[in-house]
Amino acid sequence: MKYGARKLIKAVAPYGVVVFWRKYKLSIKNSKLNYCPVCEKWSEFIPAVNGMGMAREKGVCINCGTLERHRLTWLFIIRKVGLDSIKKKSMLHVAAEQVLEHNFRKIVGKKYLTADYLLKADVKMDITDIKFKDNSFDIIMCNHVLEHVSDDVKAMKEMYRVMKPAGWAIFLVPIADKEITYENSKVKTDEGRLKHFGQIDHVRKYGTDYVGRLESAGWKVRVYKAREIASNKEIKQMVLTEDEKNFGFTPTEIFYCTK
Repeated sequence: MKYGARKLIKAVAPYGVVVFWRKYKLSIKNSKLNYCPVCEKWSEFIPAVNGMGMAREKGVCINCGTLERHRLTWLFIIRKVGLDSIKKKSMLHVAAEQVLEHNFRKIVGKKYLTADYLLKADVKMDITDIKFKDNSFDIIMCNHVLEHVSDDVKAMKEMYRVMKPAGWAIFLVPIADKEITYENSKVKTDEGRLKHFGQIDHVRKYGTDYVGRLESAGWKVRVYKAREIASNKEIKQMVLTEDEKNFGFTPTEIFYCTK
């Protein structure tokens, strides 16, 4: 449509028709884009490369760098927990994802604490030996960490110890499409870990018995699938789950844990 014709339509069409046309054009534009609930921007996501060098189509938000699991976690907190309920609470964020840290610092406030054993954080921490008193935190987040920890159950117990009785935690890990967690203490090289566990710094490949391991440490676990958090349209538009079947892993689920 040429500029003159568009101008004529705007001049003679009722205001409501013009508004509808603008919204229709915007919806068509957005239908081709992806939406990130973390940075709240529209863009066309780009591929994400996993530990084995294989790419997941449209895994990364180009604006803030979130992956599927980050967007699903944040949407879960917005819709199932509520942002008001985390304000001014004490929160321990282990191996904090930078794409989420900014939002948490802004909303949680002064009692937000990051911890890491190797990288820069508010405190240096070995999660198998946490130097905090019992019942210290309202919230704990420790995502994609336990698959790196030799004694993961001990770490789960330590985080349980420092959690307040009414608190909650989220512990995400990659889950293989198998029932039993695979471990092999004889695998010690980078090449061996890549072959056996899917990444050079992983020490196990979790199966669907992961919930049982958390429960053995005392946690009560509620698993939320993406479809319980978002509509099918939103799952696709926000790219909330990984297309991991070709890689032998299952799509991300939220492991919501309480005492």
